[in-house]
Amino acid sequence: MEALRLILRYVHLVGFALLLGGAVVQYLSGKIRVNSVMVWGASIQLLSGIALSAPLGRAIQPDPTKLAVKGVIALLIFIMVIVPFVKKRESVNPGHFFAIIGLTLINAAVAVFWH
Repeated sequence: MEALRLILRYVHLVGFALLLGGAVVQYLSGKIRVNSVMVWGASIQLLSGIALSAPLGRAIQPDPTKLAVKGVIALLIFIMVIVPFVKKRESVNPGHFFAIIGLTLINAAVAVFWH
C-alpha cells in the first residue's frame, strides 16, 4: 500500500506541475487564457487528491480538516479552470487567472505547512 500511496503522491505533484506550468506559460505568452494543460493538471490534482485521502492502510491518518480544506480549494480550482475551457473563451479576466495561480500555490502551501 505504501508504494501505491507514493505513486499517487507523484501523480499529484505532476498535476501540480502541469497546472502551474501551464498557467506560467500562458502568462508569459501574453495571452491570458486557460489551456488544455491547465485542465489536465487541475483534473489530475483533483482525482489524485481524492485517491490520496483514502485510508490506504496507514497507521496514522491525515487530518480530516486539512483534507477538507485541500479538497474545497482543489474543487474551486477545477471549476475555475474547466468553465472557461468548456465555454472556449479566448481569454479570461486577469483576476480570474491570477486567482487560479494563487489558489494553486495556497493548496501547495496547505499541503506542506499544515501538519
